[in-house]
Amino acid sequence: MTKRRLFCDALGQKVEFLYPPRRVVSLVSGWTEALFAMGCGERVVGVSAYCGRYVPNLNVPVVGDYLHVDESLLHELQPDLILLTTGVQRSLAQNLVRQGWPVFVLPLPNSIYGIWENVIVLGGLMDTVQAARALVARWQAGWMEVAVRAPQPRPRVYAELWFGPHPRTPGALTFIHDAIEIAGGQNIFGTRAAAYLPLDLTAVVAAQPQVWVLFSEPDFPVDAEPLKRERGWDKMLPDLRVIVSTVQRGQNLIHDGPSLLETAAWLQARLREVVA
Repeated sequence: MTKRRLFCDALGQKVEFLYPPRRVVSLVSGWTEALFAMGCGERVVGVSAYCGRYVPNLNVPVVGDYLHVDESLLHELQPDLILLTTGVQRSLAQNLVRQGWPVFVLPLPNSIYGIWENVIVLGGLMDTVQAARALVARWQAGWMEVAVRAPQPRPRVYAELWFGPHPRTPGALTFIHDAIEIAGGQNIFGTRAAAYLPLDLTAVVAAQPQVWVLFSEPDFPVDAEPLKRERGWDKMLPDLRVIVSTVQRGQNLIHDGPSLLETAAWLQARLREVVA
């Protein structure tokens, strides 16, 4: 093993780390799941509090979450590489870099293709490019299998994602849009050139969606039925069907690991119930 220096666009600087890394801390659940799926699980020595949802029987120390780390545990683990992403984790990544930790940041993907590219980059970081490409090939094949089973006619879908107490809806520039479309739905905001949009309830009613996909997290649960009544949708959208997305593996619309394929298949099965 030798030291390698790679330029990280998200950090705007070169990152030096032991290559190939043998002790990896992953604070992104999607990348943790991908590492295990490409056969690198034995090299993962630390994870986020959310990674155990997507890797069965994960027995690895929890180092932190999206915003914080246990620095004493990090010093105990002495990782060769720490993986983070952009968005809310950028400040955490920059703080760890200032402390001298070997950090590599992968960008938040704007589409399913961005996820696949990140997986291949991850394979490059781990010196397992062939395994990463094989994982992406399997994922792509399964993605197409889901696509050909799309229900007809395709129901109009409104997705509402509660990131903690902050609700957003996906536009065209997010893998969530891709998951809805591949499952057979029509994202009502799928022509908006944006990733996540603030709620526009008037526009929702005007679009007359048939399905409301509602995601919320355990710490900030959202109950669809009282919210529907509060908004008057029980009268304005009386036939609106609700599909609840959770943090459970295979039902989490905002998770970008390999089990997103399971989520697309699950969503398609629920959409079929609408058009049956």
